[in-house]
Amino acid sequence: MLNAVSGRYVLRSKPHGNLLKSAHAVDREFRVIYALAATGVPVARALHLCEDEDVTGAMFYVMSYEEGRVFWDPALPELGKTERAGYYRELIRVLAAIHGVDINSVGLGDYGRPGNYYERQVSRWTKQYKAAETARIEPMDILMDWLPANTPADDGQNGLIHGDYRLDNLIFHPREARVLAVIDWELSTLGHPLADLAYFCMCLRLPAEGDVRGLADKDRAALGVLEEQAVIEQYCEFRRMPAIENWHFYLAFSYFRMASICQGVYKRGLDGNASGTRALELGRLVEPIAAAAV
Repeated sequence: MLNAVSGRYVLRSKPHGNLLKSAHAVDREFRVIYALAATGVPVARALHLCEDEDVTGAMFYVMSYEEGRVFWDPALPELGKTERAGYYRELIRVLAAIHGVDINSVGLGDYGRPGNYYERQVSRWTKQYKAAETARIEPMDILMDWLPANTPADDGQNGLIHGDYRLDNLIFHPREARVLAVIDWELSTLGHPLADLAYFCMCLRLPAEGDVRGLADKDRAALGVLEEQAVIEQYCEFRRMPAIENWHFYLAFSYFRMASICQGVYKRGLDGNASGTRALELGRLVEPIAAAAV
């Protein structure tokens, strides 16, 4: 965070050192939040992109600081039982709004490649994983064989997707169930919208362990949070779309993608190119996440 006479700002920067191809694409992140300013998707104000690495040693951009609440635990312990369903409905509404953006009218028509999204993504994350592989993990080998063989036929859906849509990437109003800004767009692209929905539901399926805070071991009814089927139904309601087929594939792919990301962060930690010690801790999550997908 930056403090200035005119107010508070946030600086987002690429890490220093050698990175995997396309990792920490802050220039793409700047472009998308700048484009979304005139839409119904809540985002921070994109103020300036600096591509000259001589300034700080890495590309960076500056955006507005949004004062609000960030929830890290999907059980929402800070809220009462009667409030929680409303916050979940709001985050589903915002996700549907992202997927409803007219990409051509906001200048994002070329933000990603159209068609065959899952085929391309499975290939991409397989390559990313292999580039960062440090030991053989059998569930990952199984997934790298199963996913290409079971990819659903392309149904023509193509739109803006966030790529890391989860509770702690939303800034809520300090007192209301209203999202002020969706943050952390570095994995955003054009693709199949169900990738975001499955990723969000996958996060809820994970157990609450260490840095991972899921709802797998929680009584959702007692908490007043939505069951997965209710999340899917509300999403379909906002998007005015029918029931979802091949849900198991979308979930399996989301687990695989997360495992690949964790492996990449872990490898950067080993190479000394990741900030903090958490990068090294993520290495132990790769196998259980992949096993959950299998």
